[in-house]
Amino acid sequence: MLDQALSALIAFLAGTILALVLFVPFVFINYRRHGRLSPTRILLWVAFLVYAMALWTYTLLPLPDPEQLRCTTAQLRPFQFVQDIQAYDIAGPSAVLHNPAVIQVALNVLLFVPLGFFLKALWGRGIITTTAVGFGLTLLIETTQLTGVWGIYPCSYRLFDVDDLLANTAGALLGAALAGLLTALRRRIYPDRPQSVSPRITVARRLTGMVCDGLAMVLLGTAVAVASNAWQLYVLSRDAAELDQNLTQQLGLWVPFVVVGVLTVTTGRTVGDHAVRLHFSGTWTGAGVPLQYALRFVAGIGGFQLLGLLSPADLLFVVLSVVAVFFTRDRRGLPGLLSATTLKDDAAQGSSEHV
Repeated sequence: MLDQALSALIAFLAGTILALVLFVPFVFINYRRHGRLSPTRILLWVAFLVYAMALWTYTLLPLPDPEQLRCTTAQLRPFQFVQDIQAYDIAGPSAVLHNPAVIQVALNVLLFVPLGFFLKALWGRGIITTTAVGFGLTLLIETTQLTGVWGIYPCSYRLFDVDDLLANTAGALLGAALAGLLTALRRRIYPDRPQSVSPRITVARRLTGMVCDGLAMVLLGTAVAVASNAWQLYVLSRDAAELDQNLTQQLGLWVPFVVVGVLTVTTGRTVGDHAVRLHFSGTWTGAGVPLQYALRFVAGIGGFQLLGLLSPADLLFVVLSVVAVFFTRDRRGLPGLLSATTLKDDAAQGSSEHV
C-alpha cells in the first residue's frame, strides 16, 4: 500500500511539473489550432500528463533491489486468462466479482481507457490510430519489463504477459469510443457555435499570456543555472563545495532578461504575446518602432525582471499589471498605456503567421 501511495504521489508531482514545463508550447499550439484555450482543455491536458506519469510509475516502479531480484518468466499464450477464470473454483453470481483473474483483466483494460479517451478528446485521433498507440505503448512497457529495463537488470523482474497486450489495447479502444460518444452527445445538447473571425481579447487571454511570460523567464533561468553548475562540475572539475553560486545566480537572472528582451525588441512581442497571438499596434514609425518595442518590454515582463534584479518591488508590479488588464481599454494593460498602443488579435489583422 505504501509503494502504491508513493507511486501516486510521484505521478502527481511529476505530471504537474511537466505540465508547467510544457505549458507555453501547449498554449502556443492551441491558439493556432483552435483559436482559444478553454479551462476544460487545460484540465484535460494536466490530467493526461498526471495519467502518463501514473502509467509509468504503476508499470515500472518501484525498481527492485539488485540483491533481492527475483526473475520471472513470460506468459506467451494468448487468452490464457480465459482458462484462469474458469479455474476459479467458487461458483455463484458473485463469483465473477471475486475472481482474481477477472479482476486482473478488468484492471488492465481500465488502465488504458484514459489513454484512448485523451488521444481522442485532446488530439482528435481516430479509433484505428488510438488502438495502434495503445498496442505500441503496451508493447514498449511489456518489452521494458521483459528485458529487465533494457539490460539494467540481468532478467525480467515483472511478468511479460501477452494477455496484458490484448487487455490494454482493448482499453485504449474503449477509451476512444467513450470520448467519441461523449463528444457527440455534447454537440447534440450544446451545438458548436461558429467561431468569430476576430476572437475577443479577454482578461483570461491576457493573463494567460502573462503567465507564459513568467514561466518562460523562470524555466529559462532554471535551465541556465543548471547548465552553469554542470559546467563547473564536469568541465572545470570543481567539487560541489567549490561551485560559484553567485555566478550561477547572476546568470540565472540576467540571461533570461537579455534573451526575452532581445526577442521583444526585435519582434515587438514577448513569449506570452506570441503564445496567445496578440500584438501591440500604434502609430509609431521609423526609429520610434524599436522604442515602442522597448517600452512594451519594460512595461511588461521586462519591468518585472528588472525589479526582481534591483529591488523587492516585483510583486507589487505584478499586482499593478494584473489590475491594469481589468481596467484598461482592449485589455492592453501597462504596456499599452506606456507605449500608447492598442492591443490587437493576430487573426483580426490577417497575420501571416500559420500553424
